[in-house]
Amino acid sequence: MIRRCTEKDFDELFSIINDAAQAYNGIIPEDCWHEPYMSADYLRHEINDGVRFWGWEEQGKLAGVMGIQDRGEVTLIRHAYVRTVLRNKGIGSQLLKNLQTMTDKTILIGTWAAATWAISFYEKNGYRLVSTGEKNRLLKKYWKISARQIEKSVVLSREI
Repeated sequence: MIRRCTEKDFDELFSIINDAAQAYNGIIPEDCWHEPYMSADYLRHEINDGVRFWGWEEQGKLAGVMGIQDRGEVTLIRHAYVRTVLRNKGIGSQLLKNLQTMTDKTILIGTWAAATWAISFYEKNGYRLVSTGEKNRLLKKYWKISARQIEKSVVLSREI
């Protein structure tokens, strides 16, 4: 079942994100990796900045989470993570399909360029990589990330 995450889910959100983000360890540049990957303070910042999380719940526990953020002209899909032991069961696809119904704007997704599995997932779901120049412009306009992360990321887009 897909449901909106609430404040009561904060600890589970934090756990899922940092469990699933282990896939980046040793893949993304070493200077971009931290432990935990996303701090509780940063997760709180993202929620306060308008990221609304939705989760896939199984047997009373969240199995995966995905955020959506309205940025005016576009909608961003943010922080998409599925518990490591539950990957490849369609949870991410179901969450993405659900979030896509919540907007009539172009959807943008940023991820690490080295996360080839994530890029492939989004491409299978109808997204396309934008050019490097467009990626740089979009990341600077709609995200609040470091220059290093901009350098090492890609953006995928889907027109609605």
